[in-house]
Amino acid sequence: MLGKTADRNTSEQFTAFLTDLVAHQPQGKEIHVIADNLSAHKTTRVTALLQTHAKVRLHVRPTYSLWLNQVELWFAKIERDVIARGVFTSVKDLEKKLMRYIRHYNTVDTIVKWKYGDPSRHIGPQSSVTSHQFVSIIVLTRR
Repeated sequence: MLGKTADRNTSEQFTAFLTDLVAHQPQGKEIHVIADNLSAHKTTRVTALLQTHAKVRLHVRPTYSLWLNQVELWFAKIERDVIARGVFTSVKDLEKKLMRYIRHYNTVDTIVKWKYGDPSRHIGPQSSVTSHQFVSIIVLTRR
């Protein structure tokens, strides 16, 4: 899990995050980012960054898409484990504790098994989703 805190959801902060992401990944690897449909993710600044870094692919999820519920579960986990039970003396203190939680979370191997209960709706060879569309990194913002 990768995390970064920001004061606001702006295109400048999103491109700074993407730049950090590129800098800390193995060179030559494709980076797939799933983002919500916030306007900051669709600006000319973001487009220019994506043109500069051809290995970065941005997938903007549709409004009300349900297939990202696993990410919403992650936000709920952070809310439950850090925010709801936390005492924070400042915004900086909150940021520090969130990042510490993410670093600790990354030290523990966790197997996540996704299961979909309706076999008639499984993704298969005839589906419109192809293997190159599956992603390795998910980035969302909460408003």
